[in-house]
Amino acid sequence: MTTTQRFQGQDLVRIGHDDNYLLLAPAHGGRLVRWVLHGQDILYWPADADWTRVAKVRGGNPLLFPFIGRHFVEGEAGQWRDGDGQVHHLPQHGFARDLPFAVTAASETAVSMTLTSSAATLTGYPFAFEFTASYRLRPEGVDVTLHTRNTGAAPLASLPYYAGHHFYFALPHQARGQGRILMPAATRVRQQGDGSLTAPEPGASMYHLDDARLQDTFHVLQQDRTPVRLELPARTIEIVLDAAGTVPWHAITTWTERDDSDFYCVEPWLGLPNAIHHGQGLRWLAPGAAESAVCSLTVR
Repeated sequence: MTTTQRFQGQDLVRIGHDDNYLLLAPAHGGRLVRWVLHGQDILYWPADADWTRVAKVRGGNPLLFPFIGRHFVEGEAGQWRDGDGQVHHLPQHGFARDLPFAVTAASETAVSMTLTSSAATLTGYPFAFEFTASYRLRPEGVDVTLHTRNTGAAPLASLPYYAGHHFYFALPHQARGQGRILMPAATRVRQQGDGSLTAPEPGASMYHLDDARLQDTFHVLQQDRTPVRLELPARTIEIVLDAAGTVPWHAITTWTERDDSDFYCVEPWLGLPNAIHHGQGLRWLAPGAAESAVCSLTVR
């Protein structure tokens, strides 16, 4: 059973209680729209959000699937080439954020939303799948599980994917220099205009959020899997990445849009952009196989 709440003219799914709740939009890409804790918004969401083009709204937590970022064929973005040499068209960050999810399980403090392969997905991604995002609310945080299943049957090909999150954390732009992020051991990589990656650079253990080295940067995680800590003036958000028995996160991406943007993005990703071609973080699921990736966010 789900509870709905009217917000910006939309009926959204709500889980939680008076001052600790999530608002989600299954019909709009399974988007987490608001996370309110102790009456305060943890995520940014614009007051003038365009609900006719939610995939383009800067806010909440868009779900990225089946591929993250931009993919290129011969320098042209939005395309990828399969093992047989066939070229497919797929938008940046995949199609999940553009399509409706179905609520497949719900309780007072948890909800699961599932996207299933269809005619809308097969043209750019010729695989049968179920992709489920599950949110479980805790008193001081939330656990998020991305579960991917290859629903094809043998002898069909294995399914390639690399999914991720795009958390927009609320942070007034004037306070950006007061915030900082503490990182586990990682190397810094960026994507170049032709889709290739820059050479890895040694990462730092701490950055202030106005540090130019963070902008549009992929922090490729090494063996050290200590939590990421986002220290903001009003709160600290700890992100635990790897739960036992789940697949490992490949990278954390840091990004904001403009100098006056009142958000800062910290994004757990299973792979790097264009991994379908260079392989860094690319995952394969055999027909009938499934796996999950979990991240846990706690506010301190």
